[in-house]
Amino acid sequence: MGLCQDVFSKMATYLKGELTATSEDYKLLENMNKLTSLKYLEMKDIAINIRRNLKDLSQKYAALQPHLDQITLTEERVAALERAACKVDAYSKKLEAKYKKLERL
Repeated sequence: MGLCQDVFSKMATYLKGELTATSEDYKLLENMNKLTSLKYLEMKDIAINIRRNLKDLSQKYAALQPHLDQITLTEERVAALERAACKVDAYSKKLEAKYKKLERL
């Protein structure tokens, strides 16, 4: 009878250990789920802030667009003026050369 009680006692201790380990595993999973949930909430807040900032930037860019268009137009006009100035400069050099040639005659 003592041997049977010893076997049952050890079996009970073993099963208690198994149940404790399983219970601890579930507690660990519960904690991991809670942390994951918190992390997702943080990520949600970050995504909301990013969306809000992106919307603000889009509005600011839209407000700047007319000015950017004006800058582009001014750049194009300046380039056209530079080309015209180069042509006038080349023409004036030709006239000067002709004038010097006529002066020598």
